[in-house]
Amino acid sequence: MSQPHSSSNAEQRPSKGGAVSDLAIELRGINKSFGPVRANRDIDLKVRRGTIHGIVGENGAGKSTLMSILYGFYTADSGEILVNGQPAHITDSRHALQLGIGMVHQHFMLVDNFSILENVILGAEDNALLASSLSKARKELKRLSDEYGLSVDPDAIVQDVSVGQQQRVEILKALYRGADTLILDEPTGVLTPEEADDLFRVLNVLRDQGKTVILITHKLREIMAITDFVSVMRQGQMVATMPTKDTSPEKLAELMVGRRVLLRVEKGSAHPGKPLLEVKNLVVADDLKVVRVKDVSFSVRAGEIVGIAGVAGNGQSELLESIAGMRDQLSGDVVLNGHVLSLEGDDGAHRARLAGLAHVPEDRQTEGLVVQFEEWENNILGYQHDPAYGRGLLDIAAARRQAEERMHKFDVRPANPRLKTANFSGGNQQKIVLAREMEQDPSVLIVGQPTRGVDIGAIEFIHNQIIKMRDAGKAILLVSVELDEIRSLSDRILVMFDGKIVGEADPATATEGELGLMMAGIGADGHAARSGAGAGPAHAVGGDQP
Repeated sequence: MSQPHSSSNAEQRPSKGGAVSDLAIELRGINKSFGPVRANRDIDLKVRRGTIHGIVGENGAGKSTLMSILYGFYTADSGEILVNGQPAHITDSRHALQLGIGMVHQHFMLVDNFSILENVILGAEDNALLASSLSKARKELKRLSDEYGLSVDPDAIVQDVSVGQQQRVEILKALYRGADTLILDEPTGVLTPEEADDLFRVLNVLRDQGKTVILITHKLREIMAITDFVSVMRQGQMVATMPTKDTSPEKLAELMVGRRVLLRVEKGSAHPGKPLLEVKNLVVADDLKVVRVKDVSFSVRAGEIVGIAGVAGNGQSELLESIAGMRDQLSGDVVLNGHVLSLEGDDGAHRARLAGLAHVPEDRQTEGLVVQFEEWENNILGYQHDPAYGRGLLDIAAARRQAEERMHKFDVRPANPRLKTANFSGGNQQKIVLAREMEQDPSVLIVGQPTRGVDIGAIEFIHNQIIKMRDAGKAILLVSVELDEIRSLSDRILVMFDGKIVGEADPATATEGELGLMMAGIGADGHAARSGAGAGPAHAVGGDQP
């Protein structure tokens, strides 16, 4: 991974073009409220020109709101914005771009069936005669690609290139529109480790060419690796700004949460028992009838955590949905505790739950919750026929009492079971789903993205709960795009690429590079990985299932 760049060089670099300030961006006393919620409180921020400046904070700390104000999505209730030392009243994103501020969003704003060149000029055409705009843009795109090391094929269709290439297109779009300051929101969430390293190389080049980068990320390792300065937000306020070289992940975590946080997962050795979950030759298609899971076989034993690593979109979602009874399989079997599950039909998920399988879906809002319901209703969702909630008639009082107990145990804020679920933050919604599924005492738990959007302090709690379930003899299947999470929690790692299990790794010995190659479909020998179920650490597989 890239090493931190010395901030001293950036501080001494003269301003380009005779600019009146060595600050690219300055925010003074920014306030923003949404009804009774104060998202930003008297925030001051100085971003030096030609640096990479990280902004970290818990979910709901106000990072995205602050950057949305800078990019013109929101207008501050009060406060002042200075761009290159000059006051600026930014009314919308087009105005922000005119001032040299660009933003690369976490979810790319690209037209999939357009070429890269067409996406770059979209909305920035010279005139109605596209031929001249495209010709001019092609030359400028080549210049930008060469200057910043952002090599792309301008005629390639966006949907046919990798996620890393799509991110390059987003950066090129901003540069083409004249951006001198780039805001990147969680830029590595969908990248392999190799693609993330490539992005960091690009950001270093941008910074060395005089551009300014503001990086929003929850990954403290990335902050330490790539930024010159870092600012920490907590509960809508700016609590610290410092040179990155003067801090550490532990210090940053404590500033973010307000207490000491254990960043590493502490767990003893696993003691696996018999297989509780077996997947045999599973084939699954998506909603468009495209096969996404291709003859996948593996097992998860009692008392172990099996993690599935892979870049999002390689069949992990369809795999989890099929095992949970939410999606029909074309062929193959799911075996729970020695019995083949009948998962077809609309009540497949109900039958899976009755058999002892609990499921934390990847998308909490569309698959795990009914956000219009009150919290206590979501707490029993899928389990409403359990005798604990009454026989025949629903015991609403008992359901609400249990919901409140779980909210306190999982630190759901506010601990009000009568509050509409839509009014909770994303991280608290995630904890509602986790509490419901973990507290059912299942024999098998399958979890998709367990800590997506969750505060760093809550991540520590959730990881400990998962370890406790493993140590109680449960079988846990974990899917996460966070490679650090997979490596720290798993007892075995399976790597999924293009709908197949292409490798198995021992988390104690496998390197990030080895896993990253497999996630990109490349085996240890440098050739395309083969599908199958393997044995042994960190290799492309083609043998028998362990």
